[in-house]
Amino acid sequence: MIRHIRYDSRSADCKKPFGAITDTENCEITLYLSEPGATKVALCLFPDGGETAEYEMSAGQEQEGERPYRLLLPRLSPGLWFYNFIIRSDGVECRVLRDNDNCPSFEGSCWQLTVYASDYAPPEIGEGSVFYQIFPDRFCKVGDPDLSEKLQPFTVHAGTSETPEWRPGPSGKIENSDFYGGNFRGIASKIPYLADLGVDAIYLNPICMAWSNHRYDTADYKRCDPMLGCDADFSLLCDTAHAHGIRIILDGVFSHTGSRSIYFDSLGEFGNGAISGGKDSPYYDWYRFRNFPYDYECWWDVRTLPCVDEMTPSYLDYILRDDDCVVAHWLRLGADGYRLDVADELPDEFIAELRARIRKEKPGALLIGEVWEDASNKISYGKRRKYLHGNELDSVMNYPFRTAILNYAAGGPEKELADCVMQICENYPAPMLHRLLNSLSTHDTERVFTRLGGLSYSTREERARANIWGDLYEVTLERLRIAVFLQFTLPGFPCIFYGDEAGLQGYEDPFCRRFYPWGHEDPRTMGLHRTLAHIRREHPALQKGDVRVLLAEGGQLILSRSTPEQRILICHTRTTEISVRGRLIFGEHTEICEDAVRLPAGAFAIIETTEQNY
Repeated sequence: MIRHIRYDSRSADCKKPFGAITDTENCEITLYLSEPGATKVALCLFPDGGETAEYEMSAGQEQEGERPYRLLLPRLSPGLWFYNFIIRSDGVECRVLRDNDNCPSFEGSCWQLTVYASDYAPPEIGEGSVFYQIFPDRFCKVGDPDLSEKLQPFTVHAGTSETPEWRPGPSGKIENSDFYGGNFRGIASKIPYLADLGVDAIYLNPICMAWSNHRYDTADYKRCDPMLGCDADFSLLCDTAHAHGIRIILDGVFSHTGSRSIYFDSLGEFGNGAISGGKDSPYYDWYRFRNFPYDYECWWDVRTLPCVDEMTPSYLDYILRDDDCVVAHWLRLGADGYRLDVADELPDEFIAELRARIRKEKPGALLIGEVWEDASNKISYGKRRKYLHGNELDSVMNYPFRTAILNYAAGGPEKELADCVMQICENYPAPMLHRLLNSLSTHDTERVFTRLGGLSYSTREERARANIWGDLYEVTLERLRIAVFLQFTLPGFPCIFYGDEAGLQGYEDPFCRRFYPWGHEDPRTMGLHRTLAHIRREHPALQKGDVRVLLAEGGQLILSRSTPEQRILICHTRTTEISVRGRLIFGEHTEICEDAVRLPAGAFAIIETTEQNY
């Protein structure tokens, strides 16, 4: 009978190197047994959906009652691989799997090994970068653009403090046709503010001509929405941002268009769309008609968002192949890359070709995918995705970190946060890991302040009026500080959703899309974001350091971020005092005692240390 098995894929004792590997690296696996009678120890390895290969492991010298069994894996092709172990002892053969705690067990799942191409190289963008997401209609307005060609009907709010329209319009549906008038010149005017905040890149929600305020219903891929301004206004924004060292990332909406677009033209406004021009239209083949003209595939059954067939040659030409294609148009005007809307609904082949084209047009351009789950093993529409294998995405929106951080800040277990962090660190290629987009709020979620406030209302009317204030505001603020602290110290790019730094509140869409509260910001939240952004710039370990969990239990959390030049500890304690030797870089409620930092209950700190026993 096997008395003891030890294997931890996150420990250097058991697996070298840590995490994902390239196709030119060898990986050493070591399993430890206290079973002297084992007659067979083997590793079973198989590619995703492929056949299993069995490799016998070599026994080493027993030490302290454990015998190591080692295997140097052959070099593997890019893709997703899985492995487990087989042990034969006393004539009985058993399979060793991974349990929920990443420990060996006779029940569970296989260990995952991500292999990516050795020539995978995301653009050179500072690993300490801070992103800032702007919903263009709701940030800042300067001047009055020409609205004569703005798609009708629409309304403009009388004041920026008004609540976004959440009630059904005359059609009985929520139309998203109310505007505040935020525009390119308004954003450009706030570039100095963003630079002072510590922002290195701006991610803009869609800017192309559309009917709705969210603009995911593209009407013309090569034209700015008139409410935002013109091409010259967009270039001015890019030039102003670049002068302050800030990049501009656009939202690429390529899985569908708007029904009122020049391509689909459901109302016959343009005269040559798939509906108005029929089969003679150059855009007819873009769409998936089941029964022309009114039965067609649309995004999540939203009739105003007809889906396109992304691999249709004429669509590929228009979006990314022609010399004057859509992506080239915007990159030449000054954009620095794309965030791909609903990447799960775009073919791998489309994403790979898109990445190649934007790199050809602008080698430093960045491609980020909207993926809500672990992107390393994501399955969408029954197909395993290849996002991380080396020729597709440079980064993804890191929603797993968001969920883990918010749960922890609201009082959740330390171990759950630590497990999520280490799972992502283990599964993602290191170049991508340090470029993950770490948001606490987005246009698709409730505001972080509202989420951490914990209030629940059953009706949209109640949520439209809801506001956290008084004692609950102060409690929520403390939770927010913990969440932001983690957002800025974990691997990846912290991404501030406009207004989060000001304490903006709001439930789900459209309440999370209020106008920025200029002149009514909370200086405490502003100061925290600014301080942490500038600290990241000054400390390499926070930008690209390895991650280890040193303590995650008993109300205490200590993580380390390390490079060869620097070691930093990320500390938070909820219930008991702890003392950490080192130099205090940043802390809340901390005290310095000789050469140590004392953290009473409720404190968090960033501490540089040379100690090796943590």
